[in-house]
Amino acid sequence: MNLKELTKENHTNAERQAFVKVLMGGKIDPKVYAIYLWNQFPQYEILELMAAQHGLLDDIPMIARKKAIMADFMELWPKDEDAPEVCESTKKYILHLKTIMDDPKKLMAHIYVRHMGDLSGGQMIAKRVPGSGNYYKFDADVNEYKEKIRAKCDDSMAEEAKICFDYATGLFKDMMQYVSE
Repeated sequence: MNLKELTKENHTNAERQAFVKVLMGGKIDPKVYAIYLWNQFPQYEILELMAAQHGLLDDIPMIARKKAIMADFMELWPKDEDAPEVCESTKKYILHLKTIMDDPKKLMAHIYVRHMGDLSGGQMIAKRVPGSGNYYKFDADVNEYKEKIRAKCDDSMAEEAKICFDYATGLFKDMMQYVSE
């Protein structure tokens, strides 16, 4: 077994969410996508900060997504409106990360789920979302980044990776409140 196989069920569940279909559909409302970005930003911000404190990103600093996510949000969100609310799933995810902040292996499991997703499925999403799509643009070959992440992972991270997939699923479910049918 490997980490990908060990987390396949949770990954598949996340991909099957209705909001993923909206993302992949190519017609997502820019404001809805901006709300999604607004919720992704604090998740990545704290994860990347904690990962950096353990040196997990030292050899791949450009993998960090928080600035790109915020740039995309700023491009899409109406300048005259207050920032959107943060979803409950985002708040719960941040609280969870704070419980594992001293465990580099568990943090790496979250880097694996989130950043590998950006390097993989994110490349398909990038072509279908409004705006510049900086979130999914990388300055080097995505396969090189994937290899560097894989080299830092092992099967013992599966349970924490599943937790990360479950939080991602929670955000996808929360986001459906903003999608008009």
